[in-house]
Amino acid sequence: MSVSVPAATLNIVLNGFFEDNSFVSGAEATAADAEIFNALSAAPDASVFPHLARWHKHITSKGDAINSLKAAEAPVAAAAEEDDDDMDLFGSDDEEVDEEAEKLKAQRLAEYKAKKEAKGPGPAAKSMVTFEVKPWGEDTDLDELEKMIKGIEMDGLVWAQKGQRIPVAFGIKKIQINATVEDAKVSTDDLSDLMMEFEDHVQSVDIAAFMKL
Repeated sequence: MSVSVPAATLNIVLNGFFEDNSFVSGAEATAADAEIFNALSAAPDASVFPHLARWHKHITSKGDAINSLKAAEAPVAAAAEEDDDDMDLFGSDDEEVDEEAEKLKAQRLAEYKAKKEAKGPGPAAKSMVTFEVKPWGEDTDLDELEKMIKGIEMDGLVWAQKGQRIPVAFGIKKIQINATVEDAKVSTDDLSDLMMEFEDHVQSVDIAAFMKL
C-alpha cells in the first residue's frame, strides 16, 4: 500500500475507511496495518476520529508484535501461473500418441481444471477514493445532495455510510465522502462525471485522496 497525502487529510480518509472495516486488508491485522500505524505521527483524537482511534488502540495493544505482522495473503494468480509452467499437460512431444497417452492427457486436464476451480479467483484490486463535492451555494441541501451521490450504483462500488461537511467560504460547505472501488470495474472519472450531472446542485467534483488497498 502506498500513501502520499497530508497528515490531516490522511486522518479523515482513514477514519472514513475504518468506519466500515476492522483492518486495512482482510479480517485480521497484517503488515499493511503496521505500515499505516507507523505513518501516523500521533494517536488520533477519538472525539474527532472515533473509527480511526478504535483501530489505532487495537494495533497499539499488540506492542512490539506490530512490526512482525505478516503480509496479507497474496493473490493466487501468480501461483496458478507457476503451476501452468510446471505442469506438462500433454507429456513429451516425442512420446508416441496412443490410447494410453490420450487417457493420461484427459486425466491431467481434469485434475488441472479441478485444481483451478478449488483455488478460485484471487482477491480483486481495490482502492479507496475521497471525493470532495462543492455545491453552488450555501442554500444547497447537502443532505439531499449526499443521497443523490450515494444513489449512484455500480458493480464494485461501495460508498461510506456518512459523508462529512467541510467549510469552504462565506458559509458554503462541501461534501467529503469516501468510496471503495474495484479498480477493474469502476472508473473514478466516470464517477466524477456522474456527480457533475447533478448540475443544479454541484459546482465541482475533486479527488482529495486516492489510496490503494
